[in-house]
This record gives sequence, C-alpha cells and structure tokens, in this order.
Amino acid sequence: MAPRFDRDPAAGGPVVQGFAAGGFSVDGGIYRGLLLTPRSALEWAPPPLAELTRDHFGNLLELSPEPEFLILGTGGAMAFPPRALVRELEALGIGIEAMDSRAAARTWGMLRSEERWIAAAIMPL
Repeated sequence: MAPRFDRDPAAGGPVVQGFAAGGFSVDGGIYRGLLLTPRSALEWAPPPLAELTRDHFGNLLELSPEPEFLILGTGGAMAFPPRALVRELEALGIGIEAMDSRAAARTWGMLRSEERWIAAAIMPL
C-alpha cells in the first residue's frame, strides 16, 4: 500500500495523498512530476536538474501574493539546484528549499495544513 499524506482540508488546494504508479497521487490523479500552488496541481516534465531555470516553472511563481518560498523536489535523491537558479529566484524575493521529491511532497502537505502560501516544483522520482 502506498503511503498517504493527509492534511486539514480547510487549508484548501491540491492534496498530495501518496505515491502510486511511479508518481504522486494528487486529488485522484497521478502525476510523475508536478507543479503545485495553493490553488492548482499541474503535470510537470522538467529538464535535468542542472539545466533547470526559472522559465521551466511556467506561471508557478506568479501567484498573488508571491509565494513565501518554493519547495523544489529534486527527484529520488536530494541534490542542489543550479546556483544561477537560486540567484534568479532570490532576485525575485523568493527563497528556494531543495529536498528529495518524496520529502517535498510531505513538506507540501505539512506546510499547507498550516495554510502557508507556498509553491512547489516536484521532479519525477
């Protein structure tokens, strides 16, 4: 049985319920990689981590108000994002917290249960 991640439904927005079929189970759908905001979940097919730029996030960072920070799931293992990406996001006033993708999914649920205004980009496992 796949692990489940439950949170207070009052926080609203997409809920990562667990891992299934090589991806993430979110509100009844399966996503290999995903972009999350407090309002939506979208399938994401990012390039390799070393090639990642702000442009690969689409409209993810255009929340109003701006997200407190971005959770970046780096795949099956923790890895550091490109320094240029970190600088680019910092210039926009957005911090980035990198962790492996499973940890990113769990962190998303925990922080959204606290009603934190965040965004997440979670690379496939």
